[in-house]
Amino acid sequence: MTGSGPAVVAFGGGHGLAASLRALRRITSHLTAVVTVGDDGGSSGRLRTELGALPMGDLRMALAALAGTDGWSTTWAELFQYRFGGGGPLAGHAVGNLVLSALAERHSSAVDALDLAARLLGAAGRVLPLSDTGIDIVAEVAGLDPRQPAAVVEVRGQAAVATTSGRVRSLRLEPVRPAACRPALEAVERAEWVVFGPGSLYTSVLPHLLVPEMTGCLLRSPARRVMVLNLAPQPGETAGYPPEAHLRVIETHAPGLLFDVVIADRDAVGEPGVLARAAADLGARLHLVPVAYPGEPRHDPR
Repeated sequence: MTGSGPAVVAFGGGHGLAASLRALRRITSHLTAVVTVGDDGGSSGRLRTELGALPMGDLRMALAALAGTDGWSTTWAELFQYRFGGGGPLAGHAVGNLVLSALAERHSSAVDALDLAARLLGAAGRVLPLSDTGIDIVAEVAGLDPRQPAAVVEVRGQAAVATTSGRVRSLRLEPVRPAACRPALEAVERAEWVVFGPGSLYTSVLPHLLVPEMTGCLLRSPARRVMVLNLAPQPGETAGYPPEAHLRVIETHAPGLLFDVVIADRDAVGEPGVLARAAADLGARLHLVPVAYPGEPRHDPR
């Protein structure tokens, strides 16, 4: 790849990954997004059920975040993000989800579909799926029954886990050992930096670390590892979690995986010393820096 800047792989999904990509594209043109493929809600879930397609929603959002800034690219990016209204069969579908699903079916390859769409959008980097086939997220959740607050039940599916009113105790994927996307593994092997977060802890960040091929590749990689923490707990999924709890979850689910840097917004951290110790347990230095839009709970790409 031609261009300037370090080779960076960004992991995640949804709005968090899009924010990360808008920031990273400002400092490097050697950028690869690896996107989780566990979504089973909305337009992506419908296409997954009806066509057996890879869930394209988060992949589409990553492409839009990397789209070129010229008129052609922005027009196509806006169209990819456009959702049909009304009450008919197309209501709620994003145009990009339909286009990507059609390209993947036509070319028998989600990677080829994403590369073609990236050329159309003038993307400043490459977007790849975590796995070439969809995965299912399964969580063990406590506190769903007020009569038995300690009882643990199984909650299945990204949409259900993301909105659970209980407390997630653990997470697994089905299949347990999904095959990682080969070009995504190759990108990690070439990377100088890998970046996780911000994003939904259990449904956008953690699934990447539960794919054994990918975790093994990360453990072998000499790339430096960065974790970018969220600005606030996510209602449902991580309600009540202090920032250090996110790091403890990573430590529990991916033992042995160390990080170099943890980035958090200083206004989102109640006890910096506690968070610094949790970061140190992962081998990382804590950087408290202003990364949010002033007065808003969202990351500023600048």
